[in-house]
Amino acid sequence: MDCVFCKIISGDIPSFTVYEDELVYVFLDINPSTNGECLVVPKAHYANILDIPTEVIAHIHEVSKKVYDILKNTLSIDGLTLIQNNFYGQEIKHYHLHLTPRYKNDSLEQCFNKDILIDVEDIYQKIKSAIE
Repeated sequence: MDCVFCKIISGDIPSFTVYEDELVYVFLDINPSTNGECLVVPKAHYANILDIPTEVIAHIHEVSKKVYDILKNTLSIDGLTLIQNNFYGQEIKHYHLHLTPRYKNDSLEQCFNKDILIDVEDIYQKIKSAIE
């Protein structure tokens, strides 16, 4: 398989390992948004949220709590943002969760496309009609 994360997990590509167990591998992002950004990656290859078993996602979130404590205790982070992309915006097609440390003085901001947003009630009606 030609997946960069699979190569990192197998040791073919070096990484800065933060945590590892039988299901996941956690390492520092080499292109971070903030200091200490980590990626939590399942050892088995799953392309996206539609492929990964629910119990693996639950384990990823349990590990994320452990890594949060590590980051808080070593880097004195003020918070943590979790980001997980699927399809559009997903550069590497191997499910992964970004753990992005937040600091009171960081300039990381969410960008909202207010000029193209539809009224929340209209969105709700579309979703509601699809699930009824």
